[in-house]
Formats: sequence, C-alpha cells, structure tokens
Amino acid sequence: MRDRELKASGQGRKLRVLKSNQAPTMTRHQNENTQTEDPINLLLEHGLADGLPQIAEMLMNAAMLIERSSHLRAGLYERSEDRNGYANGLKDRSFQSSVGPLALRVPQTRGSDEPYRPSMLESGSRSDRSLKVAIAEMYLQGVSTRRVTKVMEKMCGLSVSSTQVSKLTAELDETFELWRNRPLPEIAHLIIDATYIKVRIGGSVRDCAVFTAIGVQRDNGKRMVLGVSAALSEAEVHWRDFLTSLKERGIGIPDSITSDAHEGIRAALKAVFNATPWQRCQFHLQQNAQAYVPKVDMREPVAADIRSVFNAESLAHAEAKLDTLVEKYSNSAPELSRWMQTAIPEGLQVFSLPEPKRKRLRTSNACETLNTQIKRRTRVAGLFPNTDSILRLVTAILMEVSEEWETGKAYLSNKK
Repeated sequence: MRDRELKASGQGRKLRVLKSNQAPTMTRHQNENTQTEDPINLLLEHGLADGLPQIAEMLMNAAMLIERSSHLRAGLYERSEDRNGYANGLKDRSFQSSVGPLALRVPQTRGSDEPYRPSMLESGSRSDRSLKVAIAEMYLQGVSTRRVTKVMEKMCGLSVSSTQVSKLTAELDETFELWRNRPLPEIAHLIIDATYIKVRIGGSVRDCAVFTAIGVQRDNGKRMVLGVSAALSEAEVHWRDFLTSLKERGIGIPDSITSDAHEGIRAALKAVFNATPWQRCQFHLQQNAQAYVPKVDMREPVAADIRSVFNAESLAHAEAKLDTLVEKYSNSAPELSRWMQTAIPEGLQVFSLPEPKRKRLRTSNACETLNTQIKRRTRVAGLFPNTDSILRLVTAILMEVSEEWETGKAYLSNKK
C-alpha cells in the first residue's frame, strides 16, 4: 500500500532515482553512505515539524553526492579517462532552510580543477545576499539597531556575525567590481539618470547620488545596464568620470543620448560625448514647465499644448506648433513663453530618429523605472552606513535586471 501511495504521488519514482544513483561511498576514514529512509515513516515517527527537516537532509545529502559525481565526471571507484579529481570524504555543515535548520554532510573533493561547491547551498539571489550584507553592516555599526534587527530577522531568518559579513562582503565586492568594469559592446542609444539614497557620512545623514546608464546595443537592439556609480553629488566631475568610464569600456559614439537637463549632466556630456545629439527628456520638460505657469487653472492647458508639440508628425510641424505657443503665452505668461522658446527645442532632437524609435527614446523613463526598482529594494534598509554598501546592493539589483534584458527580446528594431 505504501509503495502504491508513493508511486501515485510521484515521490516513489523520485526516491528510486536517488537510490539508483547512490553508490556505497565507504572510505578508510569516513562513511559516505547516505541512508534513504522511508519518508512516510519519518513523518509518522517524528511528526510534520520534525519529519520534514529530516527528509530534506536525506534528499539534499543524496543529491550532493550525485552532483559531486557529475563534477568529478566519474562515480566512486569508477575508472575514467575524463575523471576530474577524486572524492575526499564529507564535511558537516549546518544550513538554514525554509523548513528549519538542516544538518548536512557536504561531499569534498581533491585533485580537481576547482573544488566542488554544491549549487543548492547558494542561498538566494545576488541582490538578496547583498541586501543581507547591507543590513548586517548597519546592525554591526549600531544604526537603528532595533528596527534593523527586525528587518534582518525577516530577510535572513538568522543572526549574522561580523566574520560572516566580512567574508561575504569580500566575495560580493570582487564580483561586482568585475561587472562594473566589464568591457561593453557598441551602443546605439544611451539613457542616463540619477537617484538619491540616504547614507551616513561622518556622523551626519547625506543624500548619495547613484548614477545609472542604460544602453541599447547596436548589433541586436537589446537593452543592457551599462554601469553604476555613487557619489555625494551630481556635480559635473562625477558625471564626467562616470561617462568617461563607459566610453573607455567600449560603447563607442552613440547615435543619441537621453537625460534630464541637470547642469552636471549637460556639462559632462559636452566634455565626453560632444559629437552625440542630446535629447532632453520630454517628461522632465513637462514637469519643468509648471514652474513658469502663473495660475493653477492654466496648468492643464499648458501641459496639453506642450504635448501637442511633442506628438507632432515631424520636426517641422513641432517647430510650427512651438512658435504658435510662444506667441500664445507671450502676454498671459511671458516667463513661460521665454522658457518655451529656449527649453522645448532641446526636447525635439528625437525627431531626427526613425519614428518607431521615438517613443522609447524621447524620455529617460527607462532609467526612472530602473530607479523605482532600486528604491523599492533599498527602502527596506533605509539608511546605509557608507557609499560602498549602497553600491554593493544597487550593483546586485542592476546585474539581475541587465541579465534579464540581455537574454530577452529586442527593445528597439535595428531597421532604419
């Protein structure tokens, strides 16, 4: 009856696979045999709370032995010309899982190209791991200890020691530094923006600017996150350093660059990408225009008028509509009229691009959406202890986003 129940639930077949792949693993010093007990008996004997962890331990130990054999390209005592090292006993290790702490026996290797590392013991995504580090740093430095401890317990499920933090931080920093400085392909279109995150510097709370850049690849039209940087302001020197690093890493000369009109960005673009046409973000232009509207009841009509310029069929039509608006508001809102005459033309560069590309390149909304994701993930930590912890977490988030974009569909067509 029990065998039929296992077979019906699919569990019997899975356990038979595990059993068939498990060979006796006796060594001179250690017994590597993983006993596959009946899961139903474990649950009946120990109850659900105690039985599930034991089942998880049993299956994970068995799976790791199978994975190690695959890593070594040979089973225990198997002769093979392709063998990549030898089994070297087991090492006890505790592991925090969703069903509670597990006592595992991790297979070891010797003489292989690189040591065997069980893939199933990699807990969480890169961003989740780095978030734990950032929170742990805050906890260790005494920043909002009570509040951060609750968040840490919720995110990590266990306490974090300073030794664990140091080790994980070093590993993450090396990985993230390589990603931030990786060579880049040629980029057809560049979108840049910055967002701000709170950081504690010298005993006071400051706003840290986080610079991000999105590129549309010239060869396949796919988006990718090109890089990220952090500084205590959006001064021209910081933007120039960031843009220079992108250029040195191989993005070439883009066909267009989209951003808002921050003075630091404008100055840096002139210094680094003077030959590339600049598209001022139309969304930010709409927001900026409201500062020059003298009456509240004029806001909606002004916004609609500006949209009519941006949605024109061609550059000639847009310029004609703009001239009409400048004249229209010259008496009722003279400051708005003067601002329109100088600022709105900076948002019309997109008309030089093929019509299918205009909608996605006329604003920096792609970066704004990315910043929203960053804010959502960093809000849990609240106040960061230093810029390094900010850069660590944001890099992890952007690595995941970029990987999804680069393996997904094209963002823009390469057709003219």
